[in-house]
Amino acid sequence: MARLITIGSLAALFFSSTFVLNRAMSLAGGHWAWTASLRFGYMLIFLILILLVTQGKKALVEVKNIFLQHWLFWIIAGSIGFGVFYSLISFSASYAAGWIMATTWQTTILATPIVLIFFGRKVPTKGLVLIGMIFIGIVLVNIEHVSLTEPKTLIYSALPVLIAAFAYPIGNQLVWEARMGNSKRIPHIQHPILENGFARVLLLTLGSLPFWMVILLFTSPPAPSTGQLISTALVALFSGVIATTLFLYARHLCREPYEIAAVDATQSLEVVFSLFGEIIFLSGAWPGPLGMAGIALTVLGLITYIIMQSK
Repeated sequence: MARLITIGSLAALFFSSTFVLNRAMSLAGGHWAWTASLRFGYMLIFLILILLVTQGKKALVEVKNIFLQHWLFWIIAGSIGFGVFYSLISFSASYAAGWIMATTWQTTILATPIVLIFFGRKVPTKGLVLIGMIFIGIVLVNIEHVSLTEPKTLIYSALPVLIAAFAYPIGNQLVWEARMGNSKRIPHIQHPILENGFARVLLLTLGSLPFWMVILLFTSPPAPSTGQLISTALVALFSGVIATTLFLYARHLCREPYEIAAVDATQSLEVVFSLFGEIIFLSGAWPGPLGMAGIALTVLGLITYIIMQSK
């Protein structure tokens, strides 16, 4: 168990780099559109190389064929699950500290049951009290944030992250529904390559490319600096490759439901790592009493909720 917790915690550490580096790029004047789109440009390169090394050229041909056969589906799923999700996360970095966004992002655990109900799936009702605890924690963090800034700042920081928290599970659920083939409106996509997590991420990344082109054309941002090019590459490497690989590896090692729950629960450490990352690297300030209480409630609620759901 100690090994699983360690690997999961390392994954959370690398995942938290997204919030810290995005905030750093924002403070340095980098435009959010480049922060978002460049990440997936790098991800495209990294994923192609990973599949080429681990699965061979045949896997890339299979990914290409599946994408072309269902291009509209992958564009819709990629635009929602990756495009809307990460563009809003990057946009909000201009208005709030990384640890605030990391805490607010935990709303995704509240959004997921709603998304499942929307797709006609049954959702267990146990754990509603813990979901309420998580929500209260997120509210406390944002109350402290808005007390230190203008009220409109909350709209530009919290609201985009809340929408992103719904967009991400919607994109993932679309892919799941396509694999299961139980929906009349979603194409049934059957192929062994879809069992490969990196292949699924590559298909969604390819599908998001038109979205990023539209965003860049619409915003017409100034050219990215060398620092922003390097930082987005690091986000893609740390969060998109290393963190994802570690997290999937830890889950693969699990043999019991409680072990899976423990690995999933480690991801709540993103909030803590983001906070310390900002303090160490960006000279960020410690949160006040409300912020600390919000973080504690969110992390405790997440860990307990995941463990309870596994039982």
